[in-house]
Parts: sequence; structure tokens; C-alpha cells
Amino acid sequence: MKIDKNTTLKIAKLCRLRIEERETEELSSQLSSILDWVEQLNEVNTDNVEPLSNVSTAELPLRKDIENSEDKSKDILINAPEKLENYFVVPKVVE
Repeated sequence: MKIDKNTTLKIAKLCRLRIEERETEELSSQLSSILDWVEQLNEVNTDNVEPLSNVSTAELPLRKDIENSEDKSKDILINAPEKLENYFVVPKVVE
């Protein structure tokens, strides 16, 4: 597929890219070669290929789900600029 100068300028405008007039010829040829390559991919027979959600078939190791019932609130509240009882104090944002 051949991309002309006007199409390249329109694509640049839609992408909000500022390109120089001298760049349009090179960008047009690059975009055309990309679309030609994509058209080559359409010619590949993929009838018996299952869709993938990931290219790797390796399974990631999972960590054990261990319950931790320690009270860390005092350690966390040390970082608070202002606190009241066991809570952070924040300014009111809703009227």
C-alpha cells in the first residue's frame, strides 16, 4: 500500500506531531513499507494456530498465601504528619 504525502501529513496531524516538509517523503516511504510488511503477514496461514494470551508457556511460581495478623498500625502511623487515636488525620475535602 502506498502512502502519499497528504496522508502522511494527516496522520501527523491526528497524532499531534509536528513534522517538517522535508521529512514527509521519508516518513511516507517508511509508513508504506510498514503497511506492506503487515500485508505480508496477512498471507500467512494461521488456521490451525490457537490464539495466545502470552508467548511464554512457562508458569510463574506463586508464593504461599500466609495470613499475617500482626498489628502494624503503630509502625505505619509513625510516618503520619498528624494522627488521632489509630487513624490518619486529613483535611476535609467534601462540603
